[in-house]
Amino acid sequence: MSFLTWAALAIGALVVIPILAHLLRRRPPDELAFAATDLVPATPAVAQRRTAIEDRALFVIRVLAVLALAVLGATPFVTCARLSLARSSGASVALAIVLDDSLSMRAPVRAGSSETRFERSLRGARELLSGLQAGDAVAVVLAGKPARVPMAATTNLDAAAAVLSKIAQTDRGTDLVGAVKIAGDLLEDLQHVDKRVVVLSDLAAGLEGAEKLLAPAGARLWIPLEQLRGAIDDCAVIHADRTAGDVSVRVACSPKAIEVNSQRSGTAKRRIAIVGAGKALVEAPLGRAEPVDEIVLKLPQSTELHKVGQLYAELRGGDAIAQDDSAPVVAVGAELGVGIVSDPANDQVATGGPPVVEQAFKALRREVQLRPLPIVPGVEELKHIGLLIVDDVPGFTPTQRRGIARWVEAGGVLLITLGPHAAAAPIGSGFRPMLRAIVRWKPAAVEGLTPEKDRLFGEAFPGLDKLAPKGRAQLELEANSRHTVLARWSDGAPFVLERRLGRGVVYALTLPLSTLQSDFSLRPGFLALLGQLTKTARALGGVARTTIGPTWRLDGFREVSVVKLAPEESQSLPLEVRAGPGQARRAVVDTIGSYQLKLDDNTSVRVAAVDETELHMVTRPIAGEQGAGELGGSSAKVDVSAEIALFLLALLFVELLLRALGPRLRRRRDPTLLVAGDEAGS
Repeated sequence: MSFLTWAALAIGALVVIPILAHLLRRRPPDELAFAATDLVPATPAVAQRRTAIEDRALFVIRVLAVLALAVLGATPFVTCARLSLARSSGASVALAIVLDDSLSMRAPVRAGSSETRFERSLRGARELLSGLQAGDAVAVVLAGKPARVPMAATTNLDAAAAVLSKIAQTDRGTDLVGAVKIAGDLLEDLQHVDKRVVVLSDLAAGLEGAEKLLAPAGARLWIPLEQLRGAIDDCAVIHADRTAGDVSVRVACSPKAIEVNSQRSGTAKRRIAIVGAGKALVEAPLGRAEPVDEIVLKLPQSTELHKVGQLYAELRGGDAIAQDDSAPVVAVGAELGVGIVSDPANDQVATGGPPVVEQAFKALRREVQLRPLPIVPGVEELKHIGLLIVDDVPGFTPTQRRGIARWVEAGGVLLITLGPHAAAAPIGSGFRPMLRAIVRWKPAAVEGLTPEKDRLFGEAFPGLDKLAPKGRAQLELEANSRHTVLARWSDGAPFVLERRLGRGVVYALTLPLSTLQSDFSLRPGFLALLGQLTKTARALGGVARTTIGPTWRLDGFREVSVVKLAPEESQSLPLEVRAGPGQARRAVVDTIGSYQLKLDDNTSVRVAAVDETELHMVTRPIAGEQGAGELGGSSAKVDVSAEIALFLLALLFVELLLRALGPRLRRRRDPTLLVAGDEAGS
């Protein structure tokens, strides 16, 4: 509160005036007719009740009056941080609330505050909802990666309040751009003239040069709650790998955390500890002041090490977010095996070096084990692969098709790129049942892809609309082929298709990876495609570690259960396994930690890790934001002067009533009381 607020409230100190008035008031002693007093020598009368508070009802009334006057004086200076919509013409409003539930929103609103950024944004969403009127429409979009829609646009405000009450904080990354696009789509078909998208977020972009946040077509963008923004001091344990007697810990820090740690010295620096059975086995200081650091700790040589159970890497020293300061230690060997079948003559870059796919995986910094293969692998080789990329091969032989189909049905992920060789498959070769289509290769007559309804590339789409290949594969899909188009050419032809096969998934790309045919493999969109394939393969293939966000598909099993393991192995938290379309089973993983999966008779453990881009904390640039004055405000005056005035009038009436009836009530209580002057409390 400001100085003026405290000065106005200081009027309440005047409450001592009625206290002193009642204490210092002199009254003659009460006289009682008692005959025995004639036998006692006379003594001077003493006002022994002089310091006692009399007429307590009047005293309480006067104290309340003084306090009410103090509150009345402070009212003009009191404000509350409450979001409210501004209506220029009184018409109904269509509102889409984008609520950021990512990991960075776990930070406190300000230093020393017990309220997190997410809690403040959720409270702001409820405040906006309470300001809506009959006829207004509201939708809710969550901006944790990937963006989700817990509630589509509706005029049922009670249902919207129920949805907000169920939303909880997650440890996901951030997908603000995708969330705003979805919010625009939800408002697009509504008949309301006034459409608004409200973003309640810290605007953490994750990387430098992130795409600007644009207002959707036909809607206005408003980003209130500036107190949510700003750098935070946070480091996170991304993962911890154990090899023999060593543990390699990967730590990511925000720029603010790097600055703070560089200023510390000695034991004040943050430290990494390997903890087992509740005690630290080994500990070391956090090393160089860099955004990402790898620290290797040597475990003690002890025969009792196997008795400590699950090991955890813990970050010590304190920071803004405690939930990301620990990660379970897993054995190396959990890397995703990626098989790459390509022709080296067509898969070279002009600058030399490894094939373009291998360079792309190195740029992504994904924990994968690359396996360049000269030919399509057999059944035994497929057992060690979770993701298989086959670049422009002239179809599969019947034996290869059977082996690959069984591998995909068991949870494998297959990418087939289609080029001139794929269209020239000899008799007996083909891509069924993975791709049910006839492949033809033709010169390209279109410029690039269309951004409309893009479901794959997201922020990496810029530039793909200018893609100009020398040729492309055209597909004649079979009836009921059950393919889903994830991206299209500008003429509507498929660019990337997806087909679910058993527990696995098959992707088909209508361009080869050869840089002689197009520059697609050199664009950011190609990295986004490989990133999506890697996430899907990790989620389906049962590898030990995956990032927060991707849904775990658990189709094809009779009995499925997912249990989150607490740091103490004796505790476990059940995780919901949700049924999707066609009774497909999905496990939605929103928080960091290790999970035990029971799939029929098999039991395995997966680790959900932090998305390290969430620690970069670069503020996303904004374009097309409307001013808060036009769309609403985050502060409102508290005007209760009318209510206080009525309260003071009521106190005055009660005091007059007590002054008039006081003497009469005292005589009624004690008929022998002789009152010398009816002083009712002057």
